[in-house]
Amino acid sequence: GRRALITGANGSLGGVIAETLGELGADLILLDLPDKPLSILGNEIQESMDVDVAVELCDLELQGERERLIAKLLEGGKLDILINNAALVGTSGLKGWGVPFAEQSIDTWRRAIEINLTSVFHLCQGLMPLMQSSGSGSIVNIGSIYGEFGPDWAAYEGTEMGNPAAYGVSKGGLLQLTRWLATTVAPRVRVNAICPGGIARNQPRAFVDYYESRTPMGRMAKEDDFRGAIAFLASDMSAYMTGQRLLIDGGWGV
Repeated sequence: GRRALITGANGSLGGVIAETLGELGADLILLDLPDKPLSILGNEIQESMDVDVAVELCDLELQGERERLIAKLLEGGKLDILINNAALVGTSGLKGWGVPFAEQSIDTWRRAIEINLTSVFHLCQGLMPLMQSSGSGSIVNIGSIYGEFGPDWAAYEGTEMGNPAAYGVSKGGLLQLTRWLATTVAPRVRVNAICPGGIARNQPRAFVDYYESRTPMGRMAKEDDFRGAIAFLASDMSAYMTGQRLLIDGGWGV
């Protein structure tokens, strides 16, 4: 009976979040970039779970696009759950990203901060009237272990993978925003975060072997590992919990 907005819904984790909330009976607003085929996921969830699913296409890097989205959603009149999942995680083709520190570019840094942090601030601020009037408002920010810890560079030896400063800094900022908002918008809205560990996505074998060797659970994460935390934080099961972050990392941070 609640309505949830999920950003970055077309990604692997975003899709699992959408399925989880749909299974629990929430109507959904799925949001991603204009070039993402969101209607396929939306139709599958709507048909299999008997919930209402809307699709919004928006480039969260652009302030004007965010303003348009916020205005449209305010007209819709209902929002109970906001899952800030969208993030710039980078690709090998993104200049100045997964490269040595001296080669990381200011432009790419700015893009990461804008998408991973500023857009979350903007959506939370703009949509707060709906969240406050909900009676059960819950914001869940998707952080990262790299918002908590510095990188273990040994994991990257022998690979072309990188761990840019902008990613960890933006995720660390997101966790502080979680705490700041929790004290500011309580008691009508709760704000918590999830910090996933590394998710298996066909990384180089050298990286996977090292990562798994130093993780107590002995494996990398799967998207399904986050279903329970999403259900918990988005619902009244966590009604007395705000300003917290759950590390779901197989013990990596220990």
